[in-house]
Amino acid sequence: MSAKKKEEPDKKVVATHRKARQFYEVLETFEAGLALLGPEVKALRKGQCSLDGCFGREENAQLFLFNFYIPPYQFTTADPPDTRRTRKLLLHSQEIGKISTKLQTKGLTLVPLEVYFRGGWAKVLLALARGKKGPDRRDDLKKKDQAREAEKSFKGKYRG
Repeated sequence: MSAKKKEEPDKKVVATHRKARQFYEVLETFEAGLALLGPEVKALRKGQCSLDGCFGREENAQLFLFNFYIPPYQFTTADPPDTRRTRKLLLHSQEIGKISTKLQTKGLTLVPLEVYFRGGWAKVLLALARGKKGPDRRDDLKKKDQAREAEKSFKGKYRG
């Protein structure tokens, strides 16, 4: 007997924050919806956005995404919204409470890792993260270089 797995709708990644894992130690991740306007959704579907300098914050028992850049959609007829406006994150109230209590801890921040569409809805993968100091980043680079060297040395030795 085989258990049937639920088929996950396709996940179309729009943007990733590549430097987030370099500068932050990711402790926990959450998936949240984004409250967007029509032209913003169309610009996202074209793959136009930037997560550089973007962060999350709790205000009035709600979570918001600050400094998320979505350029104006070229073919909109109405006035385009502000490109770096504050956007509301859509989460269950229990998740908001859990995240906001953890954000009270000194040194933790809410960082977006990627923006994507799942089942037609715009989603953002958020991470509770702690900033890395200089020595931590150097250690990560050392580990990455060692792994690369090991990969090179073993490459081509096994022919099965």
